Amino acid sequence: MKRFLGIFLTVALTASMLVGCGAKADEPANTDAAATEETTEATEETAEATEEAATEAKASLEGVKAGFIFLHDENSTYDLNFMNAAKAACEALGVEYLTKTNIPEGQECYEAACELADAGCNFIFADSFGHEDYMIEAAKEFPEIQFCHATGTKAHTEGLANFHNAFASIYEGRYLAGIAAGMKLNEMIEKGDIKEEEAVMGYIGAYTYAEVISGYTSFYLGAKSVCPSATMKVTFTGSWYDETAEKEGANKLIEDGCVLISQHADSMGAPTACETAGVPNVSYNGSTESACPNTFIVSSRIDWQPYFEYCLDAVANGTEIATDYTGSLETGSVALTELGKTAPAAGTQEAIDAAKADLIAGKIKVFDTATFTVEGKTLDSYMADVDTDANYEGDHEVVIDGEFVESGADFRSAPYFNINIDGIELLDTAF
Repeated sequence: MKRFLGIFLTVALTASMLVGCGAKADEPANTDAAATEETTEATEETAEATEEAATEAKASLEGVKAGFIFLHDENSTYDLNFMNAAKAACEALGVEYLTKTNIPEGQECYEAACELADAGCNFIFADSFGHEDYMIEAAKEFPEIQFCHATGTKAHTEGLANFHNAFASIYEGRYLAGIAAGMKLNEMIEKGDIKEEEAVMGYIGAYTYAEVISGYTSFYLGAKSVCPSATMKVTFTGSWYDETAEKEGANKLIEDGCVLISQHADSMGAPTACETAGVPNVSYNGSTESACPNTFIVSSRIDWQPYFEYCLDAVANGTEIATDYTGSLETGSVALTELGKTAPAAGTQEAIDAAKADLIAGKIKVFDTATFTVEGKTLDSYMADVDTDANYEGDHEVVIDGEFVESGADFRSAPYFNINIDGIELLDTAF
């Protein structure tokens, strides 16, 4: 794509030189007709170059057909985020694609993958943790097709050349969203709406998986970095998508004294409960401002478009796809929505921008062990279970130079931070 951009810029620059230098100094000033003719020719050449570049870009991905498997449909903020990224990536690259929605985490996933393979897809992606075993089964059956899976853990132990896991450092996005929450808590304290010790946040999680624990912990650490008195209560629903349970969970947290709510669950249950109660909310996977204009602060999400484009290009060119891929703020894989118009505290955007720059520069480490304790002690060592295959021996030390190194490095892409730190109260752990 850079080469095509270069062609375009070269032609455009040449055109501008022709227009600017078309008349000599000793020629009459009345050269409008000549200049217009040259400008028209240059514009036509630029248009032709642009069209040629677009044609070449699409031609480079001829033969690629993508298939996507989604746990739910567009009513799930989680799945909609993937859907939007898949559409954007495929349309940008001129790739034909098929989708399968409402595919449970069971044998239905294997069947959907096989149907996509039989339909000619040579890149197949599934978006939910429980899809992994069935994607692996399909990958073994169709070795010539590339299978990719979000949030999974087994690609590096399966050793299949055509099966890959991917995730992103979303804990950085959660941390930034937490800063927005902490700024709101500070505003509430300054206004006298709450006392410092009442800066209690609530969080609705789906399951007690490392992905959820990593997310709510980084959110809490972000909030605490600007509001030191902040604490948090976490409840779980036992489902990725259960609007009733999520709404009930939010209402229970509000009744228990939580003055701000966030979530790692996929429905509008919690945000709408907050809007009804007038409690500030930090959502996930997309803005909820249209439905919750008075309480929406911000939302963090993974932008999957860069990963999809990377994979589709690799399939087209026969290059290797990383076994474990971790996107980041730098790759554009971690994103925040625009702030809400009403709920955010003054100075929130500036605080987020400053922290984002420091995260990219490495000046802030989300899981800096100096910023939290576990049962009153600093975490100086942790052997994380980053390999889940029953036949794999040897866990990994992930506390390195005072930081719990999460998602990436030389380990797997999916989160493995599964520690309950001080300041976070778990209301139930049945899931």
